[in-house]
Amino acid sequence: MGHDVLMEPFSSTTGVWQCKIYLFLLAGSCLGLKVTVPSQTVHGIRGQALYLPVHYGFHTPASDIQIIWLFERPHTMPKYLLSSVNKSVVPDLEYLNKFTVMPPNASLLINELNFTDEGSYIVKVNIQGNGTLSASQKIQVTVDDPVTKPVVQFQPASGAVEYVGNISLTCQVERGTRLLYQWLKNGRPLHTSTTNSFSPQNNTLHISPVTKEDIGNYTCLVKNPVSEVESDIITPTIYYGPYGLRVNSNKGLKVGEVFTIDSGEAILFDCSADSYPPNTYSWIRRTDNSTLIIKHGPHLEVASEKVAQKTIDYVCCAYNNITRRQDETRFTVIITSSGLEKLAQKGKSLSPLAIITGISLFLIISMCILFLWKKYQPYKVIKQKLTSRPETEYRKAQTFSGHEDALEDFGIYEFVAFPDASGVPRMSSRSSPVSDGVSGQDLHGTIYEVIQHIPAQGQDYPE
Repeated sequence: MGHDVLMEPFSSTTGVWQCKIYLFLLAGSCLGLKVTVPSQTVHGIRGQALYLPVHYGFHTPASDIQIIWLFERPHTMPKYLLSSVNKSVVPDLEYLNKFTVMPPNASLLINELNFTDEGSYIVKVNIQGNGTLSASQKIQVTVDDPVTKPVVQFQPASGAVEYVGNISLTCQVERGTRLLYQWLKNGRPLHTSTTNSFSPQNNTLHISPVTKEDIGNYTCLVKNPVSEVESDIITPTIYYGPYGLRVNSNKGLKVGEVFTIDSGEAILFDCSADSYPPNTYSWIRRTDNSTLIIKHGPHLEVASEKVAQKTIDYVCCAYNNITRRQDETRFTVIITSSGLEKLAQKGKSLSPLAIITGISLFLIISMCILFLWKKYQPYKVIKQKLTSRPETEYRKAQTFSGHEDALEDFGIYEFVAFPDASGVPRMSSRSSPVSDGVSGQDLHGTIYEVIQHIPAQGQDYPE
């Protein structure tokens, strides 16, 4: 009955208590002895040695330390490899020179790996002291051959036409195990799409159908647990185009599909389009009644003076010999006399400036002349020179000018009136110097007698 009473709590919480006891024992074991490994999986290369590092520690006094290594393959029982007590090593005679351990270090060295060495390696450490403490770890070991540099081949080698052909790229590796293939385009991984598909092993890439967007640098990256190698760049040949046909010129004014050039000028047209292989170009001149191929090649020169019409329609045709596709673009050339009009407008625009400049110069010159006239008074200088000239020069100048000498007329004149001409004797013309026009004739009417008195030198004039 007492036993039943004691077990009753356990029966109600059996699972909880079992977990607590397990954790308590595990904690005690961990506190007493701890075995660690850097990695649960270690990758080795066939033909090379492999080192399996193991670390352990304990905090209790120990009289003996035992290390045991076991090897286990899937679905088989573990096999004994070697053991050591303190510093004494006891190997299995089957693996006498295969494995090495240096106690008290528990790490294991595997010499010259083979594929048969692949499996799980179990290390167990026992500490003998006040009691016995045990702990173990398991390490998974893989053995592989490194990957050699892959080579990419593509079909068809001659290339494929856009929207028509297909391309297959195959990655080949001469040696390597557990290979993983990855395809890269311009350094970025490729994924399955409407045009891209991969083989089950991912070593073949299918592109169907090819487009211009599939052009690029392709590489195959092959890797396994011990190596990773990328192939050389391969660029499949894809034929496409023409796309984006356009016409440009080295001069002239372009508005839409119309080029305007001045009369007398020559203009060079260039026709280009995106295509592989490069296009063949043809230039066509169109009129109301005919169409004429005038030139082959990407360039066309039009000299306006050699064209009879003022408006000409041209067509540039681009043709891809591989894709069998073509494209064309039309444009019009209009020949104008805008060059002369520009010169006339330029002259008109300069005329107000010329007028303003002329008026400014005229005002400046006029002001300078007026300033000089007022400052130097040239008319007074001329008068002074004339009055200071000698009498002989003055008479000579008067003679040349056709005037009599004014000195002969200098004097005092008296005027006498005779009221009745009948009682007055007639006078000769000699006594009337002023009547030269009636010389030798009698005077009738009122006669003024002019008496000339020439004063002597130094004589005063009457007031």
